[in-house]
Amino acid sequence: MSCSPTDAELVAQLQAGNATAFRTLVERYQAPVYRTALSLLRSPEEAEDVAQEVFVEVYQTIARFRSEAALSTWLYRLATSQALKQRRKARTKKRFAFLTTLLGTHHEVLHEQPDYRHPLALLEGQQQQQQLLDAIARLPESQQVAFTLRHEQELSYEEIAAVLDTSRPAVESLLFRARQSLRKFLHPHLA
Repeated sequence: MSCSPTDAELVAQLQAGNATAFRTLVERYQAPVYRTALSLLRSPEEAEDVAQEVFVEVYQTIARFRSEAALSTWLYRLATSQALKQRRKARTKKRFAFLTTLLGTHHEVLHEQPDYRHPLALLEGQQQQQQLLDAIARLPESQQVAFTLRHEQELSYEEIAAVLDTSRPAVESLLFRARQSLRKFLHPHLA
């Protein structure tokens, strides 16, 4: 009977060059890393690329990992950083690429409305989801990351603070300002 290693044991095995430990790491964290990237990029293809880059970076830099933060926190940081870098790169190449990727992928990120509803109601729900995604994309980067990690990845305030390398009050402030901005952005659509 094989017992799954703790994250600390996994890091030690990775630092010792254990290939099985790397497979375990990928199996354990592939989904959360991918979801984090997808939440920020809204493109499954770009999110897959970012996830691969994160695991390549982990493989190349695990020897320097000092366990000052939890392994999961480090992975969320890498995923967030890589996703934001990818997004900035895409924006400089194609200004409208990000908006185009939003159109076809929101069903994988947000819950779909039941399909027994009237087609006009479904269309209205999709339009509201799109308006929310567009409003989130207008937030400053730090607010967008905090909002995404809290409401799409369901991380605690403490986990978000660790990922962003800041304090819990700073996270609370970021989330408060993000919600205020979203209300302002969406207010004309709510009337």
